[in-house]
Amino acid sequence: MADHPRPSARARELVTGAYDIHIHVAPDVMRRRTDDLSLATRFAEVGLAGFVLKSHYVPTAERAAVVRAAVPGFGAVGAITLNAAVGGMNPIAVEIAARGGAQVVWLPTVDSANQRACTATDPEGATPPMWARLQAELREEGILADPVDVLGSGSSVLKETRQVLRVIAKHDMTLATGHLSADEIDVVVDAAVEEGVRRIVITHPEFTSQRVAVERQRALAAKGALLERCFTTPHSGKISWETWVEHIKAAGPEHSVLSSDLGQPFNPPVEDGLALLADRLLAEGFTEKDIRTMAVGNSLWLAGAK
Repeated sequence: MADHPRPSARARELVTGAYDIHIHVAPDVMRRRTDDLSLATRFAEVGLAGFVLKSHYVPTAERAAVVRAAVPGFGAVGAITLNAAVGGMNPIAVEIAARGGAQVVWLPTVDSANQRACTATDPEGATPPMWARLQAELREEGILADPVDVLGSGSSVLKETRQVLRVIAKHDMTLATGHLSADEIDVVVDAAVEEGVRRIVITHPEFTSQRVAVERQRALAAKGALLERCFTTPHSGKISWETWVEHIKAAGPEHSVLSSDLGQPFNPPVEDGLALLADRLLAEGFTEKDIRTMAVGNSLWLAGAK
């Protein structure tokens, strides 16, 4: 594997006790850098408290339970992503996931209508996401499902979306907005607040298919949503580090949460992601309190650990 920068001891200390709320590790349908059991041990060794297991295709609550049993005291958190593999906007799937211990519900990502229709291009040299190849293979084999909609005509919230939001609120789960468009995010967050959802995170607002403008980020924060600042988005060249930092400053560190979105074989070790972000933020003049808020306090809230 390629050489990667290593975080400083100071950065490691600053993210002690954090959850990484967005990782992609094995077992999965595509090759990953490490597996969940090995990573849990490594996280514990470097002082991280837990992680949220994300899959674009399958629920992860059962995996998380196995990790917690194997590594006592470690906070492995299960999730579900509402893509075609689980029936799209499927309130039954969310209810079953919740009863199985899942905490985070991602709205559609790879199968979202927005992602499917996205014509925005990454900057030259950006690393494409690993799921893009799998989606292309499914398309070539003629088994790619229809896009998953969250809104109907006139930007009305679909009945199924409302049902999903009510299940999330009932179980005090965390809503993550997935790969929805900025317009869709606005409408869904309003509906989530109406339905009593307390924990809301705007999934990587700098990602190519989101590109949520700073003014909108501020407005979403005012509604109680946190803005997810993923390591991989600037690291893979989808946005500059300078713009990524500017967005945090503009929206306010208290409204941001750090995550890695790591696990790809060609990227840095997953357990280094949050600390590498801490080093970057220190170099940009953020205070230790700012970094602790983004890395620890806000991640624990979204992971359901406080």
